[in-house]
Amino acid sequence: MHFKWNYTPPAAEQENAAKDLGEKLGINPILASLLIRRGITTESAAKRFFRPQLADLINPFLMKDMDAAVDRLNDAMGHKERILVYGDYDVDGCTAVALVYKFLRQFYSNIDYYIPDRYDEGYGVSKKGIDFAKETGVKLIIILDCGIKAIEEITYAKEQGIDFIICDHHVPDEVMPPAVAILNLNGLMTAIHSKNFAAAEWASSLCKHLLKTTTYHSHDSFLCLISALSA
Repeated sequence: MHFKWNYTPPAAEQENAAKDLGEKLGINPILASLLIRRGITTESAAKRFFRPQLADLINPFLMKDMDAAVDRLNDAMGHKERILVYGDYDVDGCTAVALVYKFLRQFYSNIDYYIPDRYDEGYGVSKKGIDFAKETGVKLIIILDCGIKAIEEITYAKEQGIDFIICDHHVPDEVMPPAVAILNLNGLMTAIHSKNFAAAEWASSLCKHLLKTTTYHSHDSFLCLISALSA
């Protein structure tokens, strides 16, 4: 298979802007050009991009269904229910699973994680994964980086007495799965307009909100973790 690439050289104005930004930051103009293409055009914006701070994280209270997600999670922990952190098999999903699992393990032990087999189960929520949850006594699944279109699978889980909290940054269909809470950027945010958020950021937002509202207490190390993964 052969591909034909259509390349448009940068205009002189773009080259000058990249050179100027590169000199201010002490980086190669090519890297500066990539920053500019991402909308990062000033020295201060570039520094925030390379050195994110906790203050740069989104406010989790702005996300629709966050309260419902945290209430259900608190309820599960209060009743000692078994929780399964379920994520996609790619880097984004695995990172999100690691973040949420590590956070919850700090103060709750009845928890497990699940990464579906790429070849045996395919992308997204699988009935095999739900059956695993049922067999191991899971009552709540936190699904990360997928699930927004898994209507049939989540309906099946609900019939098995398993609730879902969905944290997914992909575009949903008009009909949503019957989850207790759906944390999704598209149409469910009230004050954030950028679409460049990964699943790890939704995961960190869930944990950050839980940290603010739960009766359990975590450690400062977690705040450093979400700063690194979600910025």
